[in-house]
Amino acid sequence: MAASIRGGIRMEAMIWIACIIVFALIEIVTVGLTAIWFAGGAVAALLCYGIGLNVVWQFVVFVAVSVVLLFFTRPWALKYFKPHLVRTNYEAGIGQNVCLTEAVDNIKGTGTAVFKGQEWTARAFEEGKTFEAGEIVKVKEIRGVTMYVVEREDGAGKAE
Repeated sequence: MAASIRGGIRMEAMIWIACIIVFALIEIVTVGLTAIWFAGGAVAALLCYGIGLNVVWQFVVFVAVSVVLLFFTRPWALKYFKPHLVRTNYEAGIGQNVCLTEAVDNIKGTGTAVFKGQEWTARAFEEGKTFEAGEIVKVKEIRGVTMYVVEREDGAGKAE
């Protein structure tokens, strides 16, 4: 190692340093908590270079440390460091019964439903299926601002 310091940094060390910088920059730009783990692997590989291990061992250590960091510490880091997403209440509507205020007909492009006092666009989950205004249906799925509805399992339909 002393010979490599006097003669400058060897190409292997420069590659690992470049990897650390590139992975760190990718992490800064994307903030996805993915590339940072590879930067950690590159640091470990650079340390292996420093203690004199050959390039094959450096690469093995890089891959092993990167994989361990990615799969074992990423979930923990996401839980504690990633900003918490503000969830909307639309997920609560899936599986719930709603009252149709306008007939649902996918071909005509009509249909509205009321859920917790808010009016939603409603469409039939199954193509060709229609529902009448006043029917109580079950929300199967929500895509964007549209509820996709199906018949209730208990067979009841009209609201009282």
